[in-house]
Amino acid sequence: MPSEKVLEQKKQIVEELSEKLKNAVSGVIVDYKGINVTEDTQLRKQLREAGVDYFVAKNSLLSLAADKAGKPELKSVFKGTTSVALSTTDHVAPAKILVQFADKAKKLQIKLGFVDNSILDEAGVKALSKLPSREELVAKVLGGFNAPIAGFVHVLNANLRGLVVALNAIAEKKGKGE
Repeated sequence: MPSEKVLEQKKQIVEELSEKLKNAVSGVIVDYKGINVTEDTQLRKQLREAGVDYFVAKNSLLSLAADKAGKPELKSVFKGTTSVALSTTDHVAPAKILVQFADKAKKLQIKLGFVDNSILDEAGVKALSKLPSREELVAKVLGGFNAPIAGFVHVLNANLRGLVVALNAIAEKKGKGE
């Protein structure tokens, strides 16, 4: 039987994991068995740069945290070696980075993912990874807003240019006529 101190530590870990799961807008659960330290370091660096929280935890603690966070559907994949990547801001980043890494490394196995309250299987996570990031979508929308304005400016410039050419022609004609 574990001591009272160990039980308190585990309760604290479950509480922290539960909060991370509650606050995440998206996440991907993977089996990391077989990746070496260099690959793991590269993966962690990419995820950290994207603002994704990546960690390894005991399956039993993850199961308790999933229940507490209201995501019991996740418990089915908490077997074997399990690591979790969570994002509180970007819906696509964890899937994009982990799928890209899994394609390269061939050792990382996508188990499951989620976006808000929707659970995604491996195929769903791969499909999610192909979506553009939030920044790309915002840039496309702003580009769409900018196009009509730019067109309007070009029309106004063309009209002004035409007016200037006409006034120049009249001025030259009057200059020759005198």
